[in-house]
Amino acid sequence: MKWTAGTLGLVLVAGCGGAYYVYQHFNNNISSVKVQVGDDSERPQATDALNILVIGTDSRVGLGREYGDEGSAGHADTTLLFHISKDRSNATVLSIPRDLMVPIPECKTGDKTIPGEARAMFNTSLGQDGRDPGCTWKTVEKLTGVRINHFMMVNFEAVKTLSTAVGGVEVCAATDINDPYSHLKMTAGRHTVQGEEALAFVRTRHAVGFGGDLTRIPLQQQFISSMIRKMKSSDTLTSPTKLWDLADAATKALTVDDGIGSVNKLKDLALDISRVDTKNITFTTVPVIDDPTNNDRLVLKPNDAQQVFAMIAADRSLTDVPQPEQSAAPAPAAPSSSAPAAPQVDAAGVKVTVRNGSGASGQALKTATALQGKGFALAVAGNNAESAATSTVTYPAGQEDEAQAVAAALGLPATAVQASSKSAAKDGVVVLLGKDFTAAGAAPSAVPTEAPKDIQRVQADDTNVCASKAK
Repeated sequence: MKWTAGTLGLVLVAGCGGAYYVYQHFNNNISSVKVQVGDDSERPQATDALNILVIGTDSRVGLGREYGDEGSAGHADTTLLFHISKDRSNATVLSIPRDLMVPIPECKTGDKTIPGEARAMFNTSLGQDGRDPGCTWKTVEKLTGVRINHFMMVNFEAVKTLSTAVGGVEVCAATDINDPYSHLKMTAGRHTVQGEEALAFVRTRHAVGFGGDLTRIPLQQQFISSMIRKMKSSDTLTSPTKLWDLADAATKALTVDDGIGSVNKLKDLALDISRVDTKNITFTTVPVIDDPTNNDRLVLKPNDAQQVFAMIAADRSLTDVPQPEQSAAPAPAAPSSSAPAAPQVDAAGVKVTVRNGSGASGQALKTATALQGKGFALAVAGNNAESAATSTVTYPAGQEDEAQAVAAALGLPATAVQASSKSAAKDGVVVLLGKDFTAAGAAPSAVPTEAPKDIQRVQADDTNVCASKAK
């Protein structure tokens, strides 16, 4: 939806006499929020690439009973991380499932500090306990290791008004769809949707794919791709009426951070982003698997998720476009002779609690997140511990292999692994981070050059993507 702001510049020069009125009109439409995301020492490294978090909230405030959950303040229902490359030659759009279990860091909204959670649904990073978009921003940075520059938030009304402003968005259904929950009734084939029907299309999940959020995401990607194509088409750009309607709808629809909270800033941002050719925009979804403790929830897919995050952080495209030459990454450090071998265990089923005795703020959460990325889906950050000089990995009887696997994943030596007579099987493995701990798997590794082979993706210029009926 960032592309809509690019129309503002064209509207603003439509006539000198009314320019000031137009500027004030659109400027007054925009809602901006000052968010608190921490200082530089707590955040991923800044780069010349551009990363914008687009949050689709499911707020029902003012919408009555028609959409269910009347009056709900809204959570992070649909979230996309737009990564635009340093040279603006390509973009990757990463969808984050609402049902993904993640650590949610402590965050601040105004003068209120909201405690973090070691393990919670991603969608509760917004709305729950008063969390604002800055909390979702911090959660995504911690999850992906990608530094975010700005956020934009849209609600149900935005889908309706934007799709109407462009004269409808073309979508495709492979089979007839009848979803009583979203109220979408659609015959097989191509359709141009706007308003209520457009909203029903992007909300549909019970009647497509496997009936869940993961199969709704490609529909949303299809819809946004088609909207981008429509916005960049000559039909839209040469129509003063459509330009005005689109700019008016876009500025009313968006809630943004105060860094882009004016017409001029939004216009400059959008014109910069619009340099990306539609054929070089790739939509994908965070690689996930079912949560081993709850089939209705998701966890990161070991290795694949970290591979995608690393590619985005390193500005590696998922689109087949010429890449600038990269300097050779340092060779991985040779493993220490004292490091334990990684036993063959089911990492997803290993309960791990990480406690921080290092004296460095936030280490437990960072380490638990790193372990989740390495397949330990049940890893959580526990309470802080007393200061410790060295790190240890303790385990109850019968879980030595699991403890060794955790130590290997963290790059800790074999001497760190210790049995504990005080621990019961239900306690699982406990990691105590000491002052000797720097980072999980601190040895450098090469940035991946290719995405996982079976990764879900949609190209923004692909007009043949169609929604299929639930199986």
